Amino acid sequence: QVQVVESGGGSVQAGGSLRLSCIASGLTFDDYAWGWFRQAPGKEPEEVSCITWSGDRTKYSESVTGRFTTTRDNAKNTVYLQMNSLKPDDTAVYYCAADSSGDCEGYYPLGYRGQGTQVTVSS
Repeated sequence: QVQVVESGGGSVQAGGSLRLSCIASGLTFDDYAWGWFRQAPGKEPEEVSCITWSGDRTKYSESVTGRFTTTRDNAKNTVYLQMNSLKPDDTAVYYCAADSSGDCEGYYPLGYRGQGTQVTVSS
């Protein structure tokens, strides 16, 4: 059974930083690329980042480029999202999901994601 759990969310003021973690079990972690998504109330989910299975390539949405960094530790079955210079518009539930392509091609199987962690940024 695949389990994915995010942690590290919280409330911060604009300009602050947070580091999210996502740990997965029940699958071969380094077979997958891992994406971070966020969903604000009343909005569609947005993919903010992805990291390939080996960690050699990453990609980011325009809205977070230069502020967010995703990394992974395959030995710990964990992927991270370092978020700096946070803005109120970054307020959302953040969750990670496994990409079965391994190469950030956007193949996200159902059930291979966590419940998310809330990030709230105040002005």
